[in-house]
Amino acid sequence: MADRPLSADERAELLESYEGLRVPDVTDGMDFLGFHDVNRLDSDVEPLHRDYEAFSHRFVGFANTIRFLPARRPRDLPAQDERTFETTTAWRDEWYEEISGEPEDVREGDVIVVESHEMDVGIVGSANSLHWHGEGAVGVVTNGGPRDTDEIVKQGTPVYAKDRNKTIIPGRAELDDTHVPVNVGGAQIRTDDVIVADGDGVVVVPREVAHEVAEAARREQADDQEFRRELYEKAGLEPDFTLEQDE
Repeated sequence: MADRPLSADERAELLESYEGLRVPDVTDGMDFLGFHDVNRLDSDVEPLHRDYEAFSHRFVGFANTIRFLPARRPRDLPAQDERTFETTTAWRDEWYEEISGEPEDVREGDVIVVESHEMDVGIVGSANSLHWHGEGAVGVVTNGGPRDTDEIVKQGTPVYAKDRNKTIIPGRAELDDTHVPVNVGGAQIRTDDVIVADGDGVVVVPREVAHEVAEAARREQADDQEFRRELYEKAGLEPDFTLEQDE
């Protein structure tokens, strides 16, 4: 089990400080600290679905990183005329057990961050994303493409991805490492960095400056909400939860 840089108490304190903050607020907070052109994932990493009523596609959490590489080994399958469903299934299961892999040490509040550059393979699917969610993960971010996307949306697991895929891992991808720095959407992400995701995309905050960014982001959010509250009143709109300031 890899070491995690932040303790449970530190994570809980940071989660509270980021509660309700939007990606734009956090991006502005990053600007205040001089991070103007880094740490924002490319806009093509976007949510599989958006919930416009409760905003359930939004999340904030801590990176739990895993990196996959394209396979470079032959597929050890029987000849076509000797192949059966059972032999193919056994080969598939062996690949999952010995060559593929899962994120280590999934903790409450984790975001599973999967690096899989330019790979036509659905590393994230309905089963593993739901399993991670059940272990406490609040969402998934990947520069690859999930499969089973209808079921992922139906299950309610927030997934932010670059593409969509159809294929399974065996024969196509192998685990490189877990809890290592990864490049997803043009941003370097490390274990326990803060990940914020909403309809505007994904931003990653280095854990070393997470407190300072949250403080600046909160002040930006308060200014925005105050101005928007005035605009709501002028427009005759009923106030909603987007105007509520989290303490």
